[in-house]
Amino acid sequence: MKHPEHRESIFHEEAEILAHEIHPAGQYVLRLRAPYCAARAEPGQFAHLRCDPLLPMRRPISIQRAEEDRIELLYKVVGEGTRLLSRRRVGETLDLLGPIGQPFRPDPVRTRRLLIGGGVGMPPMIFLAEKLRGNAGETFVILGSEIPFPFTPKPSALLVPGLPDSVLGAMPLLEDWGIPSRLASQQGFAGCHQGYVTDLARAWLSHQGEEQLAETELFACGPRAMLEATARLAHEFGLPAQLSLEEYMACGVGGCAGCAVQIQTPDGPAMKRVCVDGPVFPAEAVFPEIVG
Repeated sequence: MKHPEHRESIFHEEAEILAHEIHPAGQYVLRLRAPYCAARAEPGQFAHLRCDPLLPMRRPISIQRAEEDRIELLYKVVGEGTRLLSRRRVGETLDLLGPIGQPFRPDPVRTRRLLIGGGVGMPPMIFLAEKLRGNAGETFVILGSEIPFPFTPKPSALLVPGLPDSVLGAMPLLEDWGIPSRLASQQGFAGCHQGYVTDLARAWLSHQGEEQLAETELFACGPRAMLEATARLAHEFGLPAQLSLEEYMACGVGGCAGCAVQIQTPDGPAMKRVCVDGPVFPAEAVFPEIVG
């Protein structure tokens, strides 16, 4: 493999497809050999892929795992780019830029972490949970989807006080790591909470004492409505929260500013690029009218 081009902390390399698994509702898990990206990736960052040699515009896909020389991505077919990507086969290579973006930065003082992921916002939470694995403290993950999950849920053997006894659905990978998780959906999936991820989050937070809340930090990635509800939870319980925004990106490296959103800064409102200034921002910067 030739040495990749390098632009600051973003690498350009030809990534070999090692596995490409299909899951219900047009979801795919893609595993790539991308050693330079894998060595530097942090939870919250993404890879920018050329889905097909004839398609010039890249697609940003959040990194779900990174270990040794490989990365894992979860995506859903929603347009021409991801449709073409779904046709790529094991052994082929993909033109990749990464890792890109500002990652989550857990506060070492707050050792109780609540992670909330909705839809294609699940991968950063899985990556963050893995990074926190083995650290002191406690991590609890809540995942939500309105289509079948891209894994087969299993009943959890890990107790989570404060939640209904009937809500036992968990992600097997997190369960194997010893990290408790629970699932939410409004589609009637067995073992899942029949409602929003923030319902489960509120139930868990309501069960915590003042000392426990003082040690808690919240992380979330998902649709904007979910992030807004998460910001309201953070304000309600007096918690710091970091949110990863989902935004359409063209260049993915900060050149076009097509993904710019208004963010509250110490100097007032400013337009920030989600791709490189984010995608992770403090909740009070994204929703100052709620958390500020």
